[in-house]
Amino acid sequence: MNTATQAASPINGRVTVDVPLQTPIVRSGETITTLRLMKPRTGDLRGLMLAEVLQMKADTIATLLPRISVPTLIKPEVDELDPADLVACSMEIAGFLVPKSAMESLTA
Repeated sequence: MNTATQAASPINGRVTVDVPLQTPIVRSGETITTLRLMKPRTGDLRGLMLAEVLQMKADTIATLLPRISVPTLIKPEVDELDPADLVACSMEIAGFLVPKSAMESLTA
């Protein structure tokens, strides 16, 4: 089940998706109900194992999220994410990394 929606406008030329949060993040009186995730670039993935990103390993996703989220999450916010929100973000991140040809063969 895909709960994210394709965002209308890219950020710095990067494809984005909006991920609605099941449990909002409260930051300095601001409530964040939706995260926008940018498609990772190679530099965002530096130091991470791609297999662990695709396997949705929590530590790996927690390292990657601050690099690609808008607003930018900080480590304590990532650590406090609802597990359902972490899974939703992980699924979208994994989807970014699947080659288009593989996705097309799945939908054909």
